[in-house]
Amino acid sequence: MFVPKLFTTLKGYSRKAFYEDATAGLIVGVVALPLAIAFAIASGVSPVSGLITAIIGGFIISALGGSRVQIGGPTGAFIVVIYGVVQKFGVDGLIVTTVLAGILLVLMGIAKFGSVIKFIPAPVVTGFTSGIAVIIFSGEVKDFLGLKMGVVPAPFFEKWTALGSNFLNVNPWAIGIAALSLLIIIAWPRVSQKIPSPFVAVIVTTVIVQVFNLPVETIGSHFGNISGAIPMPHFPHVDLAMVRTLMPSAFTVAILGAVESLLSAVVSDGMIGGKHRSNMELIAQGVANIASPLFGGIPATGAIARTTTNIKSGGRTPVAGMIHAVTLLLILLAFGQWASMIPMATLAAVLVVVAYNMSEWRTFKALLRTTKSDIIVLLATFILTVVVDLSVAIEVGMVLAAFLFMKRMASVTNVNVITREMEDVEVPPEFVGLSVPKDVQIYEINGPFFFGAAETFTQTVASVGKFPRTLIVRMRNVPAIDATGMKVLNDIYKRVHHAKGRFIISEIHSQPYIALENSGFLDTLGRDNLAPTLEEALQNSTH
Repeated sequence: MFVPKLFTTLKGYSRKAFYEDATAGLIVGVVALPLAIAFAIASGVSPVSGLITAIIGGFIISALGGSRVQIGGPTGAFIVVIYGVVQKFGVDGLIVTTVLAGILLVLMGIAKFGSVIKFIPAPVVTGFTSGIAVIIFSGEVKDFLGLKMGVVPAPFFEKWTALGSNFLNVNPWAIGIAALSLLIIIAWPRVSQKIPSPFVAVIVTTVIVQVFNLPVETIGSHFGNISGAIPMPHFPHVDLAMVRTLMPSAFTVAILGAVESLLSAVVSDGMIGGKHRSNMELIAQGVANIASPLFGGIPATGAIARTTTNIKSGGRTPVAGMIHAVTLLLILLAFGQWASMIPMATLAAVLVVVAYNMSEWRTFKALLRTTKSDIIVLLATFILTVVVDLSVAIEVGMVLAAFLFMKRMASVTNVNVITREMEDVEVPPEFVGLSVPKDVQIYEINGPFFFGAAETFTQTVASVGKFPRTLIVRMRNVPAIDATGMKVLNDIYKRVHHAKGRFIISEIHSQPYIALENSGFLDTLGRDNLAPTLEEALQNSTH
């Protein structure tokens, strides 16, 4: 469970396997280059931060991860959180946030939360993913259109108000470069699948801008020259107040990293017929996010698109992901300064495509045709992500989904008054031959008897009126009970006992039995008041 896949896959590793992994790693490294730079810029940090994340974070995720083919690095999911943290707390705040998120991820893995993360409801995941896509797109409008304006406000409505007021200041050359980039990204796969289309778009548009000296903004004109080196490690001064302030953002980064990496691992399992180690994957993500920010990186996680590219290119072991990181390191060291020539409009086009792919609009549309509760969770998460804050959106979405789930489960559990059914003209077949003694009332609980359904039982018993001499609760269809359910049974028992009556439970399953025994309720009730069948319960009621 806690052994990296690298150690497993290196057994019997061949020269042919290395060649295939090396080829895939080189291709993925080229794919990751424009994406890493674009994600960093959109997050409000320097372009080199994205490359460092893909190099250090990507290497660690592959070397220590629980997936054979996972490719790690910066992704679009983090843009919203990173941008917000940098705007409020600066780069030092981002370093602390990312390290805290890494520690949380390691703890999640050690606590074996790998399988639990997968139970986050689909409407929550789709809601915040689609919301992030809208925010990414909104953030790229300025560079896509080449608008001559100051800093774009972070809040959604203020951002679009500012964009609208500067709409007449568009740069037609920037629009042309962005449109050409989009065309290349969309059309190039029909020409060749081996050379990544974003890389082709970057090369072609950069050459055009430099050769014809087009008046468009580049990375160099906006951020200055990119240093072709990895900076020395740095960690800011931290105090308890800072940790408390940044913990919500760190929690969001940890959840996003866990969800995206495990979703990517599940997708890749289906493509290669493998099985990832989810807890080891979380630990690797955590270590990567502890190490990466120390060198100026940003949060990292498993990237579905790059992982898919790795698989399609022939990568089958973590060596491919490690070579992808080494490839980016060599590019940074040898050609880092050239990256400053890349047009901002090109990177905007790359991120527009990323936003479209992240939007999952087909899934979003399909969820709008499901149950009302799922629609409420979907729209609440989506709107809060776009308008308020991603951390709030995830928290509210999860809580709302949990409450609606409990409400749905409570509606599934019902309580029947069997005594009335046995007095009907047409007696159900299972009750034929059974006679109910006078002043005996029988109730049957169907479904999990937990706090969401306990009130239903209490109301049903209260609706009958005064307590009978003997009250029988049939629990043959109760697979589980919680503390609230046990408390309700105990309260009913006390009221029956106070009225000098008898309380009998029939046909109880193992989980409720063990729970009631551990709570001490069975000792209070008396073992003679447990009956394996309804017939025996009726016989005992006369004793």
